[in-house]
Amino acid sequence: MMISAESSFPYSLSTLAKIVKGKIWTTRTDDPLVKALLIDSRKFSSHEQCLFVALSSRRNDGHRYMREMYQKGVRLFLVMELPVNKEEFANTSFVQVADTLKALQVLAAFHRKQFSLPVIGITGSNGKTIVKEWLFQLMGEDKKIVRSPKSFNSQIGVPLSVWQIRPEDETAIFEAGISEPDEMEKLQAIIQPTIGIFTNIGHAHDENFINISQKVAEKLKLFTRVEVLIFCGDQVDIMERIAKTQTFRKTRLFTWGKRPGMDLQIGDIRHSKRFTEINGTFNEQSLQIRIPFLDQASIENAIHCWACLLFLGYPPDLIAARMIRLAPVAMRLELKEGINSCSIINDSYSSDLDSLSIALDFLKQQKQHRKRTVILSDILQSGKNENDLYAEIADLLTQKSVDRIVGIGPAISKQTAKFKMEKAFFPSTDEFLRKFPFAGFQAETILIKGARAFEFEKIGKALQQKAHETVLEINLNALVNNFNVIRARLKPATKIMVMVKAFSYGSGSFEIANILQYHHADYLAVAFADEGVELRKAGITLPIMVMNPDEESMDTLAKYDLEPEVYSFRILGMLEESREKLYSDQKKAMAIHLKVDTGMHRLGFAEEDLPLLLTRFQQHKNIQVKSIFTHLAASQDAVHDDFTRQQIAAFTRMADALSLGLEYPVMRHVLNSAGISRFPEAQFDMVRLGISLYGVPADEAEAALLQNVSTLRSSISQLKKIPGGDSVGYNRSFFARRDMTIAIVPIGYADGLSRKLGNSKGKMVVSNHLCPIIGEVCMDMCMLDVSGLNVREGDPVIVFGDIYPITRFAADLKTIPYEVLTGISRRVKRIYYQE
Repeated sequence: MMISAESSFPYSLSTLAKIVKGKIWTTRTDDPLVKALLIDSRKFSSHEQCLFVALSSRRNDGHRYMREMYQKGVRLFLVMELPVNKEEFANTSFVQVADTLKALQVLAAFHRKQFSLPVIGITGSNGKTIVKEWLFQLMGEDKKIVRSPKSFNSQIGVPLSVWQIRPEDETAIFEAGISEPDEMEKLQAIIQPTIGIFTNIGHAHDENFINISQKVAEKLKLFTRVEVLIFCGDQVDIMERIAKTQTFRKTRLFTWGKRPGMDLQIGDIRHSKRFTEINGTFNEQSLQIRIPFLDQASIENAIHCWACLLFLGYPPDLIAARMIRLAPVAMRLELKEGINSCSIINDSYSSDLDSLSIALDFLKQQKQHRKRTVILSDILQSGKNENDLYAEIADLLTQKSVDRIVGIGPAISKQTAKFKMEKAFFPSTDEFLRKFPFAGFQAETILIKGARAFEFEKIGKALQQKAHETVLEINLNALVNNFNVIRARLKPATKIMVMVKAFSYGSGSFEIANILQYHHADYLAVAFADEGVELRKAGITLPIMVMNPDEESMDTLAKYDLEPEVYSFRILGMLEESREKLYSDQKKAMAIHLKVDTGMHRLGFAEEDLPLLLTRFQQHKNIQVKSIFTHLAASQDAVHDDFTRQQIAAFTRMADALSLGLEYPVMRHVLNSAGISRFPEAQFDMVRLGISLYGVPADEAEAALLQNVSTLRSSISQLKKIPGGDSVGYNRSFFARRDMTIAIVPIGYADGLSRKLGNSKGKMVVSNHLCPIIGEVCMDMCMLDVSGLNVREGDPVIVFGDIYPITRFAADLKTIPYEVLTGISRRVKRIYYQE
C-alpha cells in the first residue's frame, strides 16, 4: 500500500540531495523545505512542502505520473529520469538519483538517526500489526507514540513510517516484514530498533527460503543491535537459531512460555464465554491478566505485549487493568451496501489520525455517489491539544472532499466551528441513534470511523442493508495485485481493457469498475448498454466498450458515451441510421470497436466482408473505428496452440487490410486472460483482461502470482444429531449409515449453489476441514456432515476461498470457475474490503 507521510523535521532540498547523493535540476531560485513524502499520485493532499518520489518497479513507474502531480500543484520531485520537456515544469525542482527506492530508504535511515527515542521493532510471520496496535493502546495513555500506519512493513512502507517521527514523540513502534532473503538488513538500517519483539515463525513465503532456519535467521537481522529481544521461548526454531548466532551473545533475551526457565512463565490459561484468563510468574511473583478474546492468536499476541510491558517496568496491576480493555484491531476497511441506496465503509474499532487518513483515502476512491459523509468519534490518546487536533482533522476532511461530518463525543462536539461543511454533532452514540433522522442518509457514501469505546458497531448495524448470513467477500487488495501482475507482463505501451461484464464475473458492478479506474485501467468492457449506463451513473469516466448493442440501445450509447462492438452489417446499419436520424447535428464521431472472425465462428466479420466494410466507413464519417479485435477460441489449451497462432496470423492480415483503408490510427487487440499469459508476442496495442483479474490462473506459473479475490462464506444455522438409519433432506436421497452430526447452512440453489453438489458431490470448509454436502441442496439451505468436529452454531462456513479454491470447487461441480462466479445470486450480499 502507498501513502503520503509527514515529518515536522523538514529538510531543505539541498540538504536532502546531499543525504541521498542526488543532483538537483531546478527552475526555482529558492531552496525549498521538504516536509511530506508522497509516492502515490492518487492519494495526494495539497502541501507546498511535498516531495513526490517517483518509484519504479516491474509493475508500475511513478515517472508516468509526474505531469499529473505537477498539474495538482507539486513542485518537488525525486526521480531517476528527468522529464523530456523539463521546461514545461515551471518553478520546479528535481533531485535525480540512480535508484529512488534506495534514496527513500537512505533518507528515512538518516531521519531516524536524528532521534534518540526508544524504538520497538516487531517482526514475525503473524501478529505484527496486532501487537503493534495493542502496544499503542496499552502505552498511549502515558506516552506520545509514533507507529507504522496499518501494516506498513515493507521496503516502501517502513521508510514512510519512520519518516513520521517528530521531535515531540517519546516512543516509536514499527513493524517489519520480508518475503525473501536480503531484505531485513535494509529495514534494520531504517528502523534501528532498541527493543525487539519476534512474534512467531510460520510458513508464509516459505517458497523463497531454503528452510525454516534460514527464514528465522533473516528475520533476526532486524534485532542485531537491540538492547533486548522479546520472544516466545517455546518456539524451538527461534531459540535454536539465537543460540547459534554470535550476534546475540551479549543481547538481553526476555523469553516467555510454558517451558521451565522463561522470564515470564506462563501457567494456566482458562476460557469463559467472553474472556481468557492467563496466569503467569515473573520475578517469582504470581501474575494474572484477562483479555476480551478467546482465540489462540490473540492470546499469543497479548502475551507478547504483556512481556514487553513487564520489561519496560509497568506495574502488573496497571497492565492487568489495561489488558481487559484491549479493543479489536480493524485489519481491513469494508465496503457494504447500506440503507437508502447508500454505501457504507465500516472502520468502527479505531480512531486516530493515521488510520483516519487511510480510511479517507478509501472513501475518496468511491465514485458511486456524489456525496461523502464521515461519522467520526472523538480521537482518543492523540497527545495533541484539542484545538489543534480538530483543526487538523477539519482540514483533512476538506482536503479529502468530504461533504458532511457527523461528530460523536464531547470533545469533537466542542469544535463544531472548525468544520466548514454540512455538520451535526452528538454527545454520545446512543444520542445519535435516538435523534438523527436516518432518512437523511440518501444515496451517499458513509465512512464510520470511531474509537472502540463509542461502540460504533451499533451505527454500522443500523446503517447496513439487511441480508441473510451468506456473503461474497471481495478482496480489493488481491484484485489490485492481480491487475498489477498482469500489467507487469505487458510492454509499457500496451493498454488494458478489463472485462466487467456479467456483474464483473459476479463480483460487483461499480465497486470493481471504480477500483480499476483508480488504478489506471485503460478501458472497461460490458455485455449490454444498461451495464454501461449503471457505471456512468456511478461516476465511471473510463472508455467503455459494449459487447452486445441492440436496436433499443442506440440512443443510449451516444447519450452515455458508450462505445459499441460492431460484428455484423445489421448492427452497423442500426448505428448508421441512429447517427443520421438522432445525431446528425453532432460533430463528434461515434467510436466503435470492430470484431472480426478468425476461427471462433461466433460473432464477427469475415475476411471477404472487409472491402464492403471500408466502403461503408468512407460513406459514414461520423462513425469512427476505435479498435479492431478478434476472439481466441482456445488460448488456454496447449493442444490447440497451432490453431491459436493461425487465428493471430489471420487477425494480423485482416487488421492490416482495414488499417490501410482507414484514414486514422486504430488500436488492435486479440489476447484474453489465458492469451496474455501464453502468447506475449501478440499483445498488439491492448489486451483484454478477464478471469485472471479475479484470481483464476491460466497456468501453474500464473497461479503462483495471482491471489484469491472472492470468498463465498456462510455460517452454521443449526446443528442436529442424526441417528444411523435416518434420512436427511428432500426425497430421502441420503440415509445416515451411522450416528452423525449435521450442520444446516443458509445457502441454497437460489443463492447460486448448484443442486448437482448434493449427496456428497460437493464440499464446504468448516473448522479447516472439508465437509461433504449431504442430501439434496434446497432452495435456501443445505446440510453438511460435521461429525467428529468441535463446532458450534454460528461458526463460519467457507463455500470456496483460500483453503478450498474456486478452481477445485468448479472441478467438483464439473464446470468452470466462470459459471460458478457468474451464477452467484444478486441476493447474496457483496462485501468489499481493503487491508
